[in-house]
Amino acid sequence: MAGKKVVIIGGVAAGASAAARLRRLDEHAEIIIFEKGEYISFANCGLPYYVGGVIPQRSNLLLLSPQDMQKRFNIQVCTSNEVTRIHPQERIVTVRNLISGETYRENYDYLILAPGSIPFAPPLEGLDRPNIFTVRNIPDSDIIRAYVQDHHPSRAVVVGGGFIGLEMADMLNHLGLDVTIVEASSQVMPPLDPEMAAFLHRYIIDTDIDLLLNRRVVGLKGKDKVEEVVLDDNSIVAADLVILGVGVKPETTLAREAGLAIGSTGGILVNEYLQTSDPFIYAGGDAIEIKNFQTGQEMLLPLAGPANRQGWVIANNICGRKIPYKGAQGTAIVKFGRMAAGVTGLNEKRLRALEQPYLAVHTYPSSHAAYYPGAMPMAIKLLFAPGDGKLLGAQIVGYEGVDKRIDVIATALRAGMTVFDLQELELAYAPPFSSAKDPVNMTGYAAGNLVNGDVEVIHWPEVPARVSEGAFLLDVRTFREASRGKVPGSYHIPLDEIRLRREEIPADKEILIYCHSGLRSYVASRILKQLGYRAVNISGGYVFWEVQQWDKANLQ
Repeated sequence: MAGKKVVIIGGVAAGASAAARLRRLDEHAEIIIFEKGEYISFANCGLPYYVGGVIPQRSNLLLLSPQDMQKRFNIQVCTSNEVTRIHPQERIVTVRNLISGETYRENYDYLILAPGSIPFAPPLEGLDRPNIFTVRNIPDSDIIRAYVQDHHPSRAVVVGGGFIGLEMADMLNHLGLDVTIVEASSQVMPPLDPEMAAFLHRYIIDTDIDLLLNRRVVGLKGKDKVEEVVLDDNSIVAADLVILGVGVKPETTLAREAGLAIGSTGGILVNEYLQTSDPFIYAGGDAIEIKNFQTGQEMLLPLAGPANRQGWVIANNICGRKIPYKGAQGTAIVKFGRMAAGVTGLNEKRLRALEQPYLAVHTYPSSHAAYYPGAMPMAIKLLFAPGDGKLLGAQIVGYEGVDKRIDVIATALRAGMTVFDLQELELAYAPPFSSAKDPVNMTGYAAGNLVNGDVEVIHWPEVPARVSEGAFLLDVRTFREASRGKVPGSYHIPLDEIRLRREEIPADKEILIYCHSGLRSYVASRILKQLGYRAVNISGGYVFWEVQQWDKANLQ
């Protein structure tokens, strides 16, 4: 496509990625980026950490300046220039210079739409008050940081418990503010299933942040600024600063006005090559509707990794290298204090909605060899297909090594692997980094046992009904562990005494077995099963029961 002129609307993830790839493929193309903001190619995922001072300088967020783009890639970058209209039939865009007010036109051979997303704003009066903020770009973060430094607020309310909400709450807490998170649903971080979110809930509370679930903001009180946030249960939370982190929606204004097709989810409709309904207009990033890699269903996924990939794919296709975009699986991770929560693939809520058969196991391994100092626990949930054990999804919450393990499973899922493949993965081992059987391997073994029928597994929400029907609840932890707390109604026999005390276990009942995390109860279930008992292992053990009970008692 030598000599082609490509105009790009939006200069952050997808737009900047497309521009750089275009130049690498075609030295002769004319490439122009229009960005209505002041900056291009900035690390918007780092904005909360800049507000919190963890990233000290704004310049650390700027990956490439317009001058860098010009010098390195010979790309013309027009910041503070907003495209106000697309004229598809003429292949022209109308542009307004936001500094001079001048309006002009620019023609194109190909147009790339990468306008990103816009924050959701709840339907409340007073959203224009000076102490209410959203976090979308560098000027937003500058304003919040300056407000904190100049006004010294002591109480912050963060509306929304998703990625941005959690990161902002963490950073405001880091700055010394008293923070309250208000979340409309029953949990934070929606990609997690409830029992996994419970670990994050408890950690949030332990950091002295107030977490209010199942609550909606219905009003904002105060004269010149918001002083009180009113919730739907008529309770009031005092606030000197309010962050709106209730999510984003695709920025589709230009696309709609140009007559481009919009998908069922509200994003710009694109084909597998990321072309819109106009073959000379491509689109990528937060603004588009994409397909789920596993289900083929349409979805929105405002994540930086997929956006950068989409920009790269678009550039290849414009240059004649036909590369389809195969969809995304939603791999993501969030840091909150010392804790991290990572997800990939489908969660249990989604699998139920799809009516897709699945199995689940929970494990609670250490981040590295337990005998090496500093080992920390992590909670792992693995979802997989019955029969062949094909991987469907995973969630991990812990302190160290969460990123490594979720990435390994994400890669395996992308490759169509099974739980048996996880068993065979040869992963790097030394005591400071892992165990001889990595947590990924161990979870694969636990899942494989279930697929092979070596063990039957039950999950804690199912236990009360089974006990009421006559099942026998058996605790096989040590005496010391049991003395610190046990599940009501359970009978205690340490694992090492199972064979000697088997007469205490009723042979005519189903035996539901738990230990601390599920490993010793698996051993007990294998012993009892081979001795003729109907033995069932309770997935995740006491640690999962305890955190779910805490969650119900304190938050639900």
